[in-house]
Amino acid sequence: MKIATFNVNSLRKRLPIVLEWLDRQKPDVLCLQETKVQDSEFPLLALAPSGYEITFRGMKSYNGVAILSRKKLEAVFYGFDDGGDPDDARLLRVVIDGIPIVNTYVPQGFEIDSPKYAYKLGWYERLRKYFEKHLSPQAPAIWCGDMNVAPRPMDVHSPEKHLKHVCYHEDARKAYEKTVAWGFQDLFVKLYPTRQQYTFWDYRAPGSLEANKGWRIDHILSTAPLAEKCVRVDVDVEPRRAKDPSDHTFLWADFSI
Repeated sequence: MKIATFNVNSLRKRLPIVLEWLDRQKPDVLCLQETKVQDSEFPLLALAPSGYEITFRGMKSYNGVAILSRKKLEAVFYGFDDGGDPDDARLLRVVIDGIPIVNTYVPQGFEIDSPKYAYKLGWYERLRKYFEKHLSPQAPAIWCGDMNVAPRPMDVHSPEKHLKHVCYHEDARKAYEKTVAWGFQDLFVKLYPTRQQYTFWDYRAPGSLEANKGWRIDHILSTAPLAEKCVRVDVDVEPRRAKDPSDHTFLWADFSI
């Protein structure tokens, strides 16, 4: 089973990139974030020839998540169910072959002293409780998406310059680590603990891709039963070099199941 994740940064704008990658890589499941399209305008017709079953939840101009699957979606759940803001354009859980797959677009946080950063930290607390409610560390489960956290110094270029960045600040990393500690394993780190590989190169820094000044903020994690069956994880950098690309690229993991 091949699972992929991609922050598309506007699905309609990156449709050619997504369709080409689906045709070339043929993942069983593709999780998308930041689709930036409200549900009534989601490009279902354009994606139909791909043959994937699709579920989505979006908003106009920002946020939005979607999952494309070759196999039947046995169950679909949108957003939090804790009585607070459901934030359902950032959280999507499906069940495929009995395996829960959680797709998240975690809030970026804007600035350390802003309410948006406090919301981000709280979002991770809510997500851990969501896992406790709906999943089990002893059962197969996958969590992937744009986490907006670089967990380790090697996951961001020039880490000493980013100590107050909302995606590398100590509190953000601790919030992420606490959520992961519920029972997930970072599959890229598990297989390649010393390999430095980014998934995001900022538009606002000209030449960032060529200089490899990036961030590893997109992740695929699984509980132990699936982590043991993960045989490969990789990042496809070529879509970041395509015409009119997202600032992220595709990350994928292969499981021997």
